[in-house]
Amino acid sequence: MTQLVTRIDDSLLAQVDEIVSSGEAASRSDAVRRALEAMIDERRRRREGEAIAEAYRRVPETPEELRWAEHSTRSMISEEPWETW
Repeated sequence: MTQLVTRIDDSLLAQVDEIVSSGEAASRSDAVRRALEAMIDERRRRREGEAIAEAYRRVPETPEELRWAEHSTRSMISEEPWETW
């Protein structure tokens, strides 16, 4: 495993230490690693979302697909126990 060395200010370090003290992370390294993983995952999800949206802009849903989607959604909602309409 590669080691990454970085500098952070005292305020950020104090917040990282709070995360470790509260048990949210096992160590400073764990906290930083998990934060980086979350940032990378967020970036991946954003890119995927943008690609999906672009695909729908290029090839929009047909009226038939929209009718099917609305029908399916209404069916799922009507099966919910809190449905009152």
